[in-house]
Amino acid sequence: MNIHEAIMAFSQSEKVKSGIIWVSQALELLGGLPTHEKQGAEKIIRMKVDMIVQEIRLARNVTGDAAWDNIEPIIDQAIVMINSGVAPDSVVHLTQALSRVTSIGHSSMSFLKEKGLL
Repeated sequence: MNIHEAIMAFSQSEKVKSGIIWVSQALELLGGLPTHEKQGAEKIIRMKVDMIVQEIRLARNVTGDAAWDNIEPIIDQAIVMINSGVAPDSVVHLTQALSRVTSIGHSSMSFLKEKGLL
């Protein structure tokens, strides 16, 4: 890992973590919505998840770190659950993805600290 890759990994990890947390919270709130509002809320959640997947792919491309490849399949499992009508149960998968993204961010932050940049 070089400095540029570490900076990009750290930046992307923070962005992806934020998105995953947002989606997880939205999924928790989904259960309390009236039936006529759930379809629209699920559509917005799916769009946000799609944006997160794009950020994961961008992170993989700009950092060259294969660790990002392990996150998208977990997000895909969450998407399947959302599309299957059990959206709140997908939070388990999002938590797993969050943990992996946090690990990437931590390792890049540690690298930047070793270089005296943080």
